[in-house]
Amino acid sequence: MSPSVVETGGLRPVKINGFHNEDDHASSDCKHSNGSLPSTTSSSRIIVDAIPPKEFEKLRRVLVASAKGFSIGAGIKGGLAVFAILSRLTRKQRQRKELAVTNGEAIVAAVKETLRYGLFLGTFAGTFVSMDELIGALGGHRRTARWRAFLAGALAGPSMLLTGLETQHTSLAIYILMRAAVLASRCGIKSKRFGRYCKPLTWKHGDIFLMCLSSSQILSAYILKQESLPSSYKSFLNKHGGKDAVILQGVKEIASGKPFTNLEAIENYYKTIGVDVKLDPSMKVPCSIVHGNQSCGEHILSFLVEAYKRALPVYLPVYLIPALIVHRNGLLKRPNTILAKGLLGTARSSLFLSVYCASAWMWTCFLFRIFKRCNIPMVAMGTFPTGLALAIEKKSRRREISLYCFARAIESFFTCLADAGYLPHSRRIKRADVVVFSLSTAIIMHCYAEERDVFRSKYLNVLDWVFGVPPPPCETPRCNPQGKGTTNMPAPAEYSLPGKIALD
Repeated sequence: MSPSVVETGGLRPVKINGFHNEDDHASSDCKHSNGSLPSTTSSSRIIVDAIPPKEFEKLRRVLVASAKGFSIGAGIKGGLAVFAILSRLTRKQRQRKELAVTNGEAIVAAVKETLRYGLFLGTFAGTFVSMDELIGALGGHRRTARWRAFLAGALAGPSMLLTGLETQHTSLAIYILMRAAVLASRCGIKSKRFGRYCKPLTWKHGDIFLMCLSSSQILSAYILKQESLPSSYKSFLNKHGGKDAVILQGVKEIASGKPFTNLEAIENYYKTIGVDVKLDPSMKVPCSIVHGNQSCGEHILSFLVEAYKRALPVYLPVYLIPALIVHRNGLLKRPNTILAKGLLGTARSSLFLSVYCASAWMWTCFLFRIFKRCNIPMVAMGTFPTGLALAIEKKSRRREISLYCFARAIESFFTCLADAGYLPHSRRIKRADVVVFSLSTAIIMHCYAEERDVFRSKYLNVLDWVFGVPPPPCETPRCNPQGKGTTNMPAPAEYSLPGKIALD
């Protein structure tokens, strides 16, 4: 340890944290510069030495957390933007001409989004750490330990506004709320008071059931009411759903019991891909609309192959970027192992997404054929078992995917209710996403500080890397028997980096 600050009388030079007193520096500089002013380096050292060591460590923690938060936000958003731009550049010339935004404009927009998300997470991390240190300094780390992280997390939540004052992030806020609910439920399972009430949450296949519920709402909205979905997610579904808008419109009309208005447009679409189809206006099931002259079985097999090709570029960044961030140290020591696991994960997740999309059309066709009809309840029932495809994914990813989809489903469901007039006052609430996000981050950061064992180790390690939560300082003489200086006491067990602590 460096020597602690020593109070001495007079002007005698002393050592502070290994450096001489400022008078000693000043006199030395004057001797060597013949009375000239101190150099910039000496001035910087004077400023640094003037800051008490504890305060300097707090400032360093804020700056480091901000920089790491920015790197994660910009890295994730930038990585996804790079793959999106590369995908755009590899499109056929005819497809590019149909796009309203030029490649240059798309690159500029991607850079802006990358910086916004970097500033968002950087500001969130810096605000949380600074509020955590400020509250601890004002109220005492021990006295505020049980609620300090909760308040700091809530105060850091409005940093979401940096992504755009007019940009709503309802899906993100609901997803983070779902993550907070999972952590809260794990705390409840541990609790003697609430453990029996939280027991149903430990159901082994609850994630797959949740995915089935989410799929019923999301895929029904994809066919019947796309405007209830966020624009980015709607674009994702339109790409991987593999069907043109005129086909979806035809299915929507027959499911809603409305007369057909675009059968000729559907026939013309099939002609552009070399298929001659004649559609019957009196049809009861939309199979000929969905897959033309193909049988249901042939359509599913051909669709599955094409869907797998579309899914591969989606999951490459999903596995590559975390490998660079979470496994940055191991990547240098055992690159072959980590890259092989990443490629295997990419192949497996791509299979999940392709089976998920193919089974959506398979189950609906199957149900329509059995009951010889197509209506809205049948669409909801047919898309429910689509969620079973989640079983292809490994267990550790199932909960993440089901929560993400459930957040989208909740947003779509309440949007449909509001559009139907069942939630007349919901339109008046402005930036409810920021309020929900702040509440969620308050719960998550409280669990991070006080209930660390409810986190899976890989997430906890990332949070530790960003926030660097220090052990609580000793504030009583009984804790520090020497009474002066800094002790070399080990950090409490709850602040040490854990091993495998997942409650899966």
